[in-house]
Amino acid sequence: MDFSKLEFWFIVGSQDLYGGAVLETVARRGAEMAERISASEHIPCRLVFKGVMKSADEITRVIREANFTDGCCGVVAWCHTFSPSKMWIEGLRLLQKPYCHFATQYNRQIPYDEIDMDFMNLNQAAHGDREHGFIGARLRLGRKVIAGYWQDEAPLRELGAWMRAAVGYKASRELRVMRFGDNMREVAVTEGDKVEAQIKFGWQVNTWPVGYLVEEMNGVSEADIDEKMARYREKYELNCDDLDAVRYQARLEIAMGRVFEREGVGAFSNTFQDLYGLRQLPGLATQNLMAAGYGFAAEGDWKTAALTAVVKKMTCGMTGGTTFIEDYTYNMEEGNAYSLGAHMLEVCPTVAEGRPKIAVHPLSIGDREPPARLIFEGKAGDAIVMTLVDLGERFRLIIQDIVCIKPPHAMPKLPVARITWKPLPDLAAGVKLWIMAGGGHHSVLTYDATAEMMKDWARMHDIEVVHLTKDTTAQSLEQQLFINDLAWKLKG
Repeated sequence: MDFSKLEFWFIVGSQDLYGGAVLETVARRGAEMAERISASEHIPCRLVFKGVMKSADEITRVIREANFTDGCCGVVAWCHTFSPSKMWIEGLRLLQKPYCHFATQYNRQIPYDEIDMDFMNLNQAAHGDREHGFIGARLRLGRKVIAGYWQDEAPLRELGAWMRAAVGYKASRELRVMRFGDNMREVAVTEGDKVEAQIKFGWQVNTWPVGYLVEEMNGVSEADIDEKMARYREKYELNCDDLDAVRYQARLEIAMGRVFEREGVGAFSNTFQDLYGLRQLPGLATQNLMAAGYGFAAEGDWKTAALTAVVKKMTCGMTGGTTFIEDYTYNMEEGNAYSLGAHMLEVCPTVAEGRPKIAVHPLSIGDREPPARLIFEGKAGDAIVMTLVDLGERFRLIIQDIVCIKPPHAMPKLPVARITWKPLPDLAAGVKLWIMAGGGHHSVLTYDATAEMMKDWARMHDIEVVHLTKDTTAQSLEQQLFINDLAWKLKG
């Protein structure tokens, strides 16, 4: 995702009541604020001043333009003066892009010695923003409200995070997911309504035969593989003698990359139950493609694959890393309980601590040759895991706060990449809450996206969110899930 080509439109509310001089000042300040906000290190995309809104026609016109401007990811509004909210109704009713109401004001302090009614007439954001807030509530408008001084770090961080969520919304609406094979047989949670997913998120989820990939692999030259192997040696430690297995993964990666580019694909899945024509389950190939920004999930889990892709798009330029993962096994030692997350092969190296190693080991599942894969430990630090589940009548995004830790012991015989973490407040409570919420075994782990960012993304799509924190209890979650169920049934 090229953030340099993306922008957000800044519109400033006012009215014709105050005269030309006031409106000129409002416009000048709006342009200044957009420029200075854009320059902040916390703001990932350019904020573009689009004028002072003084009438319903002006508001409707600029919002219609925003809807049909591809590079515009969202609209940010602020009311410098009082801006009667009835003139915003039609424009906001038509709005199809994410919307943020930034409740701020131009001046930081009240000029006690000089303040007069001219100053009061010009600087009316305190009640102008309240008028604007009402119409957002009245229209039941999905929106982000940020309050604070526009030059302070906290509101700019919040605005920047919301912008990233809006970029994720845009990425969702454009995302194509390629499935090689179907879901793992008899598994429930990886199933879902692909039509409803396209309606709700924009995801185009379709299946291609594995033979399509095999045909593409036949066109990969040895020179192509040599070049890919050189890239592997630059990035990873080549820790094996079976170079043929590694070269086969290089062939797989090149072929998949060509197919994805040709079909405009941003996420993919496969399954060990459908590998006809392949010698290995894609391991290293999948991991390196995830590192390049593609979303992935195993066993046909297109929801998690798509979610991985979206998170990678919205966190582009950040350095923590994002990966497909699953809870694999627990350490339930009293006082030192944690989860060991892994998968058969496919954990993204962007979350690695240190330089990953390429190794070849047997894989008992899939009935194929031992595949090459990357092996590493995950980084320590704060993160979240999340999963998207289809409850039949709605989607639910489950987010859990976790702390990733350095494993207390080496695991020299475990031939897969892994991350060790403690869910908050502790393992037993975290597992219980996740299961109560209906969370699946596949998830997305990210050190970059925050829970608030993902909540913003979910609100943009109008889906349910459950956030499991250190303060969540089984009783409070049970009540929340009951209320949520009633509310979403009422929403239809």
